[in-house]
Amino acid sequence: MWRSGNGKMRIDTPHTSVISDPAGQRTIMLDHLKKEAMVFPIPPSAPPSQSGGPQMPGGAPKLPPLQVHDLGKSLIEGHEVEGKRYTFSPPQAPQAPQPPEMPKMPKMPKPPQSPKPPLPPKPPQLPKPPQPTVTEVWTSVKLKMPILTKVTSSVGEQTTYCKPTSTEEPHPSVFEIPPGYKLKT
Repeated sequence: MWRSGNGKMRIDTPHTSVISDPAGQRTIMLDHLKKEAMVFPIPPSAPPSQSGGPQMPGGAPKLPPLQVHDLGKSLIEGHEVEGKRYTFSPPQAPQAPQPPEMPKMPKMPKPPQSPKPPLPPKPPQLPKPPQPTVTEVWTSVKLKMPILTKVTSSVGEQTTYCKPTSTEEPHPSVFEIPPGYKLKT
């Protein structure tokens, strides 16, 4: 991953690279196996609405607030980082509907003893409510990029580590289509 001072970013995988150029309003995708490049325009962002953002439909429930906790500053492999912990508690699960009541029947004389009818099956149980999702992000003070991200949720834990190798400005050719690549439309 490379990031330039003017906001360009390049992310490499074994067979592809994605270069985003916000100032040029374009994204370049490089296919290193086929030696092809595709350029996608980035539409200009819409101006913020006067009402303060998107509105929830009238009857939609409000989401619980996101809790943010400042973890302070630390060092990761000699790089100064700032940490924040974000905790999102999912909304409460809906209550199970109550089964309808059987209508009351008038009392009848007791018939002779006969075998009892089988009991109706039990209604399905609602799943356990999801646990809060906790995301811890440590961001480089100098590079303004996340160095360490840890996400813990009910499905497990995922840790992403971006090893900062250089704080020098990358060469401009890193953000260009390499020579010999065909431009695919």
